[in-house]
Amino acid sequence: MASVVALFEKSKKYPLGKKIFSRVVAARAPYFKSISPLITEVRKGHVEIFVKNQKKVHNHIGTVNAIALCAAAELSAGVIMEASLPKTLRWIPRGMTVRYTAKADGDVTAIADIDTIPDDFSGDWIVPVKVKLNDGTVVMEADISMYLTPKKKAS
Repeated sequence: MASVVALFEKSKKYPLGKKIFSRVVAARAPYFKSISPLITEVRKGHVEIFVKNQKKVHNHIGTVNAIALCAAAELSAGVIMEASLPKTLRWIPRGMTVRYTAKADGDVTAIADIDTIPDDFSGDWIVPVKVKLNDGTVVMEADISMYLTPKKKAS
């Protein structure tokens, strides 16, 4: 199967490529469709996901709901794992710690950045994610713990 980075690079060459790519990725875990994410950047070690400020992601005060922010952060962590993880490893999310730092009163972008993961790593790998408004204001910071283990060998 082609890597997520290669598929993203190929898809962005087409007029609706990023939108279609984003829908396909979000469909792998259907809850993510609820925030209508747009994956705008995917490369090894870096992912950006845009979420539009719209009524369906609002809370009772009209700002982007905390759970929508968490969904964007978790999706960005999952995509970065797919883009960056050595072929020898597999991953599953184990936990998330979040800090809400400002009101999310506009469109947001979840940005995940990680260092290179060693081929023989096993254990928890923390994926830091910052969720920002268009003006750069950080509205949420998340540390997502991904449990990495060696892939089982085919028998």
